[in-house]
Amino acid sequence: MGFTEKDWKLFRSRVSDWQEAYMDKLNKEYIELLSGEGNASDKFWALEKRINKDKKDKGVILRKSRSQMLSNILSLIEEGAIGYEDLDGFSDELKERVRGWLKINE
Repeated sequence: MGFTEKDWKLFRSRVSDWQEAYMDKLNKEYIELLSGEGNASDKFWALEKRINKDKKDKGVILRKSRSQMLSNILSLIEEGAIGYEDLDGFSDELKERVRGWLKINE
């Protein structure tokens, strides 16, 4: 099932800001990890492990494809990069599909 052209344009216009905010959140978490107690080597390897995991998140990198839009939105919400409220302005159909997949009650 396709979504509206407006949904696609809105997604493309917002996704970069969503990703930027998500990476800012990750950077703050990395700073906290590095600032904590413990050996420098342990913190270094913990950070490397964390970055290797995080760099696979849609909040960091995603393929901007109309066919992947719903999947990307669902992943962004599940990762905590965005919230359901960030879908303000999208079509009711898209929001309904997201609610159904994530079992969100309004």
